[in-house]
Amino acid sequence: MTDRYAVFGHPIAHSKSPLIHSLFAAATGQSLEYTAIEAPLDGFAATIAAFRDQGGLGANVTLPFKLQAFELATDPAESARLAGAANALKFDGDRIWAENFDGVGLVNDIQRNLGTALAGKRVLICGAGGATRGAVLPIAQQSPALLAIANRTAETAHQLARDFDGLAQLQTGGYEALAGETFDVVINATSAGLSQASLPLPAGVFARGALAYEMVYGKGLTPFLLQAQAAGVERVADGVGMLVEQAAEAFAWWRGVRPDTQPVIQRLTVPLV
Repeated sequence: MTDRYAVFGHPIAHSKSPLIHSLFAAATGQSLEYTAIEAPLDGFAATIAAFRDQGGLGANVTLPFKLQAFELATDPAESARLAGAANALKFDGDRIWAENFDGVGLVNDIQRNLGTALAGKRVLICGAGGATRGAVLPIAQQSPALLAIANRTAETAHQLARDFDGLAQLQTGGYEALAGETFDVVINATSAGLSQASLPLPAGVFARGALAYEMVYGKGLTPFLLQAQAAGVERVADGVGMLVEQAAEAFAWWRGVRPDTQPVIQRLTVPLV
């Protein structure tokens, strides 16, 4: 019987994961079936249970179920525990292993694909939600000169500093606290790219030669990226590479082989215009 995997979300029809994993499987000679499953908003756990009963071996999880996926886990990895959310599950008998590969995917994209080493750099993450929680430790492990988190509600950012105390040294606060500071890498981890809203970034926040990175993918030039360009930033990127890189981490976790991500990224890339 063909090994079964799936991505769960609500909605899920837009997901690129089935295409990504089918391309990975073809490239690595793996025999598997990967589908998209839309779980009811009040029925995620039951949908996962049915999938497992039907022989499912692993799952990716997207919005709005990442928190519930973490809660289902019997064996959460540190990545999932620190984020309080899981985007990948692996099933083994009665055990559910959970990982959060979003942050690793982000770091791999920035460093491997975009050629920007994070060591010694001043890095700013905009937003203090789940996406940022998943990114903090993988970025901190690259030894940046500074890792700052700015959020509209400063206390939410300060809470992250407390949660990661002893694991990552964070500078946190509201956007107004960034006045007079510059950063080599600025990452938008807010939902502003989906709502077409801009961020209250002070003038001068982008250093010369900075990289502006939008976690949202396939939306062209979002307001954040337009802000960056208006500030003179020439290097802008969206999250398509992050999407593919986190998928590659899950694929390797499940199958024991890591696929080449470059052909898939090239296929999915939408020009930033």
